[in-house]
Amino acid sequence: MTEDHRLTPGDAINLSELATRADTFHENRKAAEKVFNELRIELAEWQRRLYAHGEHKLLIVLQAMDAGGKDSTIRKVFRGVNPQGVRVNSFKAPTSADLAHDFLWRVHKLVPGTGTIGVFNRSHYEDVLVVRVEEIVPQSVWEARYEQINQFEKLLTETGTTILKFYLHISKDEQRERFQDRIDEPEKHWKFSHADLEKREQWDAYMEVYQAALNRCTTEWAPWYVIPADQKWYRNLAIARALVGTLRNLNPEYPSPKVDISHLKID
Repeated sequence: MTEDHRLTPGDAINLSELATRADTFHENRKAAEKVFNELRIELAEWQRRLYAHGEHKLLIVLQAMDAGGKDSTIRKVFRGVNPQGVRVNSFKAPTSADLAHDFLWRVHKLVPGTGTIGVFNRSHYEDVLVVRVEEIVPQSVWEARYEQINQFEKLLTETGTTILKFYLHISKDEQRERFQDRIDEPEKHWKFSHADLEKREQWDAYMEVYQAALNRCTTEWAPWYVIPADQKWYRNLAIARALVGTLRNLNPEYPSPKVDISHLKID
């Protein structure tokens, strides 16, 4: 199922033709949630092994339109893992210090170290998304960034980082419903921002730049997954399957003790 959402390098996609709903991939929410809960338990075990093994690094990139579900994905999928081994970073507007360096400077220093999982809630891709729509930098600048991103991600993979990139694909109708929930439900008022409505008016422009990023930055070493995300239960299942499948392939093991401890007994 998850491989259905993994893009193939060189195969151009049109976002308008890709599903935002689960219907084609899964029909039974109750069954999906049962599998998801099992995968979440397995994920916690693999994360412990990854941390103890101390050799692999896993970077997870989450991108989506506003209300696409990045925060919810992190809460749901990583519930139960040891927070010592997972670090979440969000990328807001760059600071003056960030702007004094190349656009990848603030990103590179936050990539995960050995034994850890790093989660980017938004990422370096903002520098070929927002900057294009808002015309923050000229085309000569953002055009070069696609290949710079590809080479940056290649550097990470060649030095031991496994990269999983997920675009949470929601429909414009689903975004409208989620924005309305933020207005109607008092406990969600804090999530609402008028800036979100301004971005919504630029929906088509954002679809164009997301599509460009997905097509130009899907590589053999760091492919994108386009996850149907209108239904949160399916989104969670698809991402958990990809994570657990990747960790199974890495197969980190608990290390053996460096000295023989079989004869030791604690008084």
